Amino acid sequence: IFILLLLNTSSMNAELIGQDSELKLPRFVSTKSDESNLRIGANIDYPIQLTYILENFPLEIVDEYDLWRKVKDIDNNQGWIHKSLLKGNRYGIIKTSHDQSASIYNKPMGLVIGKIGNRNIIKINKCFSSWCHIRINNYKGWVNKINLWGVYPDEKFNMPFYQFFINLYWQII
Repeated sequence: IFILLLLNTSSMNAELIGQDSELKLPRFVSTKSDESNLRIGANIDYPIQLTYILENFPLEIVDEYDLWRKVKDIDNNQGWIHKSLLKGNRYGIIKTSHDQSASIYNKPMGLVIGKIGNRNIIKINKCFSSWCHIRINNYKGWVNKINLWGVYPDEKFNMPFYQFFINLYWQII
């Protein structure tokens, strides 16, 4: 019984891996150019469903087939895009209520240093449990994850090994 429980638990925690890229699925990527076609099938012969006209537009890869990636965008549009049109750089979209803006902080739970409007595309530099460090143009700051599309709620990345000490410092000041 113990072995069966162990096997069941380990299979529940296993990540889905793409058969062609051998990378985790799902995962976020962004467009490489300002013209990327989303097709209804995984071949250039399939009709174009829509065209993304912004470089760095974030997309979520949900499946793979050969050189094609099935993606989903913030509006739940789904289709296939050639992998050469995608890059692994992390970008996100500010996701708030229609006329609302998201606050940008000098540190997680720190002072508000600015506001950023809904649907703006931002560069995501790193993410902790609830906060992401972002950049838009020459401005940098921290945004709560609940205001971002392009990062998973439990996802953490680009955290330095000494982050624990930085967090202590932030709590002290």
